[in-house]
Amino acid sequence: MLVDWPLDRLRDYLPERDEPADFDAFWADTLGQARDAGTPARFKPYDAGLSTVEVFDVTFSGFAGQPVRGWFLLPRHRTGRLPCVVEYIGYGGGRGLPHEWLTWSAAGYAHLVMDTRGQGSNGYLVGDTPDPDPAGLPQTPGFMTRGLTDPSAYYYRRVFTDAVRAVETARAHPRVDPDRVVVAGTSQGGGISIAVSGLVDGLAAVLPNVPFLCHYRRATEITDALPYQELVTYLRTHRGDVEQAFRTLGYFDGVNFASRADAPALFSVALMDAVCPPSTVYAAFNHYAGGEKDITVWPYNGHEGGAGFQFPRQAELLRRLFGDRG
Repeated sequence: MLVDWPLDRLRDYLPERDEPADFDAFWADTLGQARDAGTPARFKPYDAGLSTVEVFDVTFSGFAGQPVRGWFLLPRHRTGRLPCVVEYIGYGGGRGLPHEWLTWSAAGYAHLVMDTRGQGSNGYLVGDTPDPDPAGLPQTPGFMTRGLTDPSAYYYRRVFTDAVRAVETARAHPRVDPDRVVVAGTSQGGGISIAVSGLVDGLAAVLPNVPFLCHYRRATEITDALPYQELVTYLRTHRGDVEQAFRTLGYFDGVNFASRADAPALFSVALMDAVCPPSTVYAAFNHYAGGEKDITVWPYNGHEGGAGFQFPRQAELLRRLFGDRG
């Protein structure tokens, strides 16, 4: 069944943004500190048993210069600088294994897959990047409430910084055309891609599938599904922290990042998605300021969204932007 408003109302949904006054300064300082602490990325050749794809085990400097892992895949028989897709992973998943990420390299693109710090132990994609958490603040099990009452300690400050640094790592690689870098992801990965769209200038495209991490307050009010339910559980316990929690989340809301985007975008939304309710997705989409934008609506799907059916639409957008990769 539908879990949110009818489509006609969703299309017009443009909520007011709840944005801290120092939002831009907060992120400029955070990213500046990460760059100052950074060291050159390492691309170590990796034998994945693949004959058509060249694989590198990547380590780059993320938040506070901390090491972040990833995979970098290149089509073997291509020369010159390639467009690159930087991909972020769904909630709980890590970078997995190289053969689990062959779609974009098979389509002719360089592909950087970023590990998500602290994640990758949920039974489907293994992770390799720790999340040093010196604050030791109380949290609900999961990642949504880690450091929730302090923007400087909040978990997604570290993740979003890692994600920006992943784009910078891709742009610096000699096989990548720095003017043709795309960010993509599903669920949490989609939310991360929206955050990056507002923090990095000159992206070629943004591809958020059924994105998470958008319009948090409404999400907590209309769904009892995880991971948003982590916030509800925390605030049910820490009754005096409600306003401070949402003040923190204002620095990390996809709606606020979307309003700063400057790249073409293709979103997707599923109308039976209780994990990332449609109104939260439309809140980000309708505020998205990047010019050309579209959204694929999957009316009878839940959080799987379009799944494999979304890729041909994404590939068509990139063909229009970059030409045929065949």
